[in-house]
Amino acid sequence: MSHRPGSGLAAVSTALLAMSRHLEVRDVLKTIVASARELLDAEYAALGVPDDHGGFAQFVVDGVSDAQWKAIGPLPRQHGILASMLRDAKPERLADVRKDPRFEGWPSAHPDMSDFLGLPVKDGDEIMGALFLANKRCPKPEGGCGFTEEDEELLGILAQHAAIALTNARLYERSRELTIAEERSRLAHELHDAVSQKLFSLRLTAQAAAALVDRDPDRAKGELQQVAQLAAEAADELRAAVVELRPAALDEDGLVNTLRTQIQVLDRAHSARVTFDTCGIRALPATQEEALLRVAQEALHNALRHSGAEEVDVLLIRRGQGAVLSVTDNGKGFEPRAVRRAGRHLGLVSMRDRASGVGGRLTVESEPGKGTTVEMEVPGG
Repeated sequence: MSHRPGSGLAAVSTALLAMSRHLEVRDVLKTIVASARELLDAEYAALGVPDDHGGFAQFVVDGVSDAQWKAIGPLPRQHGILASMLRDAKPERLADVRKDPRFEGWPSAHPDMSDFLGLPVKDGDEIMGALFLANKRCPKPEGGCGFTEEDEELLGILAQHAAIALTNARLYERSRELTIAEERSRLAHELHDAVSQKLFSLRLTAQAAAALVDRDPDRAKGELQQVAQLAAEAADELRAAVVELRPAALDEDGLVNTLRTQIQVLDRAHSARVTFDTCGIRALPATQEEALLRVAQEALHNALRHSGAEEVDVLLIRRGQGAVLSVTDNGKGFEPRAVRRAGRHLGLVSMRDRASGVGGRLTVESEPGKGTTVEMEVPGG
């Protein structure tokens, strides 16, 4: 690395530190790709994490604008040189990727690439992904590859640390999933024990009242008063259990971070692009934060499951002492006059109830072929 005197080690150190700061998998992938592109002075960089179906569970690029990426179309498949890297687990350094016999072309909107450097990201024998760069910016030798052996060595070092960072991020996400699952299981047992016993007593008392109503109305009246008392106690215990079901992440991370994390997960899990932006949000009353989170989850579920949207944008901004949440998709939309029929299917009634229950309001704008926007405003406190 002598051609990078005084800067190579510092640049590598900066890249490795950046990778170690992130805990979410997609953030780690983005940092790896951006670091590799900057370190090796390439025009394009990408990292694909394969799935088990011949495609990529995640594919992160750097050097391609959002508009370009959208125009390119669906994620690539595991074919050609990418498949070779994943299968053979060896580096690929090519003077012109287009002339390689394994090259199978790319979509018309795909940027033109020539010199190519790629290698697998491995954790032991497991191939976690394929990291590659294209179009070295500096002048390249006549008929040769712009990427050098030193570049390949440097990318190899980066890939080794990328595997560690990616493994740590996966373990972190798995740990959070297990914590949430354990908490849900505990609450389910408590809910069952507390409320089911009360409901059992309620049923027996109601049966006793029914049996007495003809031959001993006074005793039947007493039993019915007991029914009312048991019902009130059951409602109180159920309400307490529901309050305890408030997402733990809200208390730990706050509304903004909780939303951001959940949206990052949805963005990875769905083919649609899911984005989140926020501005000026301050802490809100706990009931309002939970209502905003629940409405966001419901609206996102609708957009991702029913609308056929390619893009869903979530925005949370401050308004006065309160906040406004909007979830906008570019899906098929629906006819507003049919909102009563659609409302039951899309959970709009429950979303409106959540909003009004915390002093807020919910509006829905939609038009066939032009997507849907769900907006919720809360006054703060």
